[in-house]
Amino acid sequence: MSATFDVARERLVSDVKAVLADSEELMQAAGAESKDKVAMIRPRVEATLQRAKTRLREIEAASEARARETARQVDAYAHDHPWQTAGMAAGVGAAVGALVALLIARRD
Repeated sequence: MSATFDVARERLVSDVKAVLADSEELMQAAGAESKDKVAMIRPRVEATLQRAKTRLREIEAASEARARETARQVDAYAHDHPWQTAGMAAGVGAAVGALVALLIARRD
């Protein structure tokens, strides 16, 4: 799943770079008031932008799937090892409490 996410991310980065380059070319053509050139560039910018949106949705779906899978694995671990999970939670809680107490002491 990580490879799918990385591929989708790389495609999105590539598409965003293309959108930026095409947009810059479109702005330059618009500044030069070449209506024919603007008309030629506009569909390319729109197509590239649509591809970038599609890639963004792919990354969003991959991220959601990764988060769900991670949550499922954590839940399974917590059910299989309840005492270890409680110990870890207590340790994290103690560490956070100590940091908060330290920050409060520094404020005063």
